[in-house]
Amino acid sequence: MDALKQRVADAVERLGDELTALSLDIHAHPELAFEETHAADRVGRFLTEQGFKVEAGVGGLSTAFRASLETGPGPTLAILCEYDALPGVGHACGHNVIAAAGAGAGAALMAARDGLPGGRVVVIGTPAEERGGGKGCLVEAGLFRDVDAAMMIHGFDRTLLHQDLLGVARVSFRWDGRASHASTDPWEGVNALDAAVQTYNNVSMLRQQVRPDSRIHGIITSGGAAPNIIPEFASALFYVRSINLDYMWELQKRVIACAQGAAKAAGCTVKVIEHNDTVYEPMRRNETLLNTYRANLKALGVVEAPPLVDRLGSSDVGNVSQVIPTIQPLMKIAPDNTPIHSRAFEAAAVSPLARTGTLTAAKALAMTTLDLLTDPALVKRAQDEFKRTK
Repeated sequence: MDALKQRVADAVERLGDELTALSLDIHAHPELAFEETHAADRVGRFLTEQGFKVEAGVGGLSTAFRASLETGPGPTLAILCEYDALPGVGHACGHNVIAAAGAGAGAALMAARDGLPGGRVVVIGTPAEERGGGKGCLVEAGLFRDVDAAMMIHGFDRTLLHQDLLGVARVSFRWDGRASHASTDPWEGVNALDAAVQTYNNVSMLRQQVRPDSRIHGIITSGGAAPNIIPEFASALFYVRSINLDYMWELQKRVIACAQGAAKAAGCTVKVIEHNDTVYEPMRRNETLLNTYRANLKALGVVEAPPLVDRLGSSDVGNVSQVIPTIQPLMKIAPDNTPIHSRAFEAAAVSPLARTGTLTAAKALAMTTLDLLTDPALVKRAQDEFKRTK
C-alpha cells in the first residue's frame, strides 16, 4: 500500500470510535423514509467537524445533504450515505453502517487533504431508500449531473463485490363494497375483504408462472372495521420486481388483472393506484470501478465470498447507476446466513463485527476514491464502459 493510501487507512482507524458512536446513535434513533432528521443532522455535523462544507436540504429533500471537499481541477466523485430505517424492525437493513462507512471514507480523505490530487469529493446523504426512492428524487433534481462516478457499500452477511438489483414498481388497490351485519343480514353486504383475499391468492398462484429473476409480494393494508360488519372497504399494496424493466411492467399488468378479476367475482369496485413516481431501476454493473475496489479490498486483506445468484433485492442506487458509473459492494457485518430485514440483522448492525465491517468499508471506499482522483484516465475508462454497455 502506498504512503497516501496508508494515511487514509490510518485516518479511518483513528476515527474508529467516533464512527462507531455515529453508527450506534443512528441505530438507536430509527427514522422512516423522509423523516430522518436526527440521522441527517448527526452525519452532517460529523462531516462539518471534519472540515467539510455541508449543504442541507439539497435536491428539494429536507433530510438530504451534500458535503464537499475540493482540491482543484479534476473528477467529481460521490460517496453515498443512507440512514433511513424500516417500520417495526428499525435498522434491520444496516443503514446505520452505510452512513458511518460513507462518512468515514469522506473524513479519511479530508484528513489527507494536503496530499490529495485535484478533484472534488462529495459525500451525499440520500434519504428514503426503503420507501420513496430518495436517490431517484435526487437524480431527477440534477444532483448527479456533474458527478463522474459514485459508490457506496451495503452491509450483508458476507463480503461481495457486486449483487444484481431488481427493478421494482409498486401498485396499490382499493376495493369498495357494501356494509351490512355479518350475521343478521350478510346477504345485503358486498365483501370488499373477499376481493382483497382473492387478489392475494391470485397473485400467489401467479408466482408459479414468473421468471426466477422476478419477485411479487404484498400485504393487505386494510381489511375491515369489525368481525360483525361485512367489510365495505379493503386495500392492499404489492411490489413487483424484475431484472428486466419491460418484464416488470408486464408482470404489473398481470397483478392488476388479478385484482380486477377478484373485484368482479366479489361484486366490488376496485381502484388501481400505480406509484410510478417511485420506480427503482436495476443495478448496472461497472467492471472498471469494481476491479478498482477489488484491488483495495485485497490490499486490506479482505477475501470476497463466492457470488450469489438467488438472493435478489432492489435499491434506488440502481437509479443512480443508470445515469453515471456506480458501484455498491456488500460488506460483511453479520454472521453467515443472517437474513436482512430480520431482528437478527438489526442486532448484528451494532455488533463488533459491524464495527469491523464499517471501518474496512470506509477504508476501501476512501482508497478507491483516491485511485480515481490520482488517475483521471481510470474515471474515463469507467465512463467509456458505461456508455458502451448502456
